[in-house]
Amino acid sequence: MAHPKTERTLVIVKPDGVQRALVGEIMKRFENVGLKLVAIKMTTTSAEHVEKHYTLDPEWRRITGEKTISSYKEKGAAPPSEDPYEVTAVILENLKRYMVAGPIVPMIWEGAHAVKVVRKLVGSTEPLSSAPGTIRGDYVLDSYPMSDTDGRAIRNLIHASGSPSEAEAEIKHWFKPEEIVRYRRMQDAIVYSPELDDYLEQ
Repeated sequence: MAHPKTERTLVIVKPDGVQRALVGEIMKRFENVGLKLVAIKMTTTSAEHVEKHYTLDPEWRRITGEKTISSYKEKGAAPPSEDPYEVTAVILENLKRYMVAGPIVPMIWEGAHAVKVVRKLVGSTEPLSSAPGTIRGDYVLDSYPMSDTDGRAIRNLIHASGSPSEAEAEIKHWFKPEEIVRYRRMQDAIVYSPELDDYLEQ
């Protein structure tokens, strides 16, 4: 069984995060908690690549559509459609326009429970619902009502993988194996060693 410290997750700083000069601040949050950066690049992407990213899971369209419909109803609002596939078709088109609008920064973070830790630090998909202290809660004021009114994707700075299996598929979609660096980091001894060494001077 693989040690939890080898888990990896994909994070993409979206065009709004790059334009707002928040890449370093976002990275700092992940480094501060003890995660290790093992791959990073700045790039632009295509609508086709974005669509493939979001549909790597064949159930994404249905699940996302159903969640969106439920979210509308929980807030006492009428969903744009009762058909999850119709809802997701609009979401996907908005996401494609959003993600191709400028440079993005995909990166891979490695460490214990990387997927859950990153999701916790990032916050809810809707920044308005994100708790203070999370990246989205601290740096974004967008909301679903505002993005729906404007007919666009919600601007929430970051994509973060939702599960280890999702992360594995997404990493392969964005990075070649040779772009991922394996290396030792001095602080890993503090984070992961079963016993701390004696650091006192005699």
